[in-house]
Amino acid sequence: MFKELDAQRLVALFVGGWLLFNFPLLGLWDRAESLLGVPLFPAALFLLWGLVIAAMAWLMERPGSRHLEE
Repeated sequence: MFKELDAQRLVALFVGGWLLFNFPLLGLWDRAESLLGVPLFPAALFLLWGLVIAAMAWLMERPGSRHLEE
């Protein structure tokens, strides 16, 4: 089983990701601008998605974090 604090952090990351990819915050990126030749909306989606994955990887693999009870 996950330790309580690790599970709470993963739930918080899920809720944060859910809010990031929901309409009110996602609508901030829907503009007719571009970032290095890529439209801003797809670039923001890709970068936010990558940040959520990186945060989850960091939470799961950080040193000293033990996820299974022994």
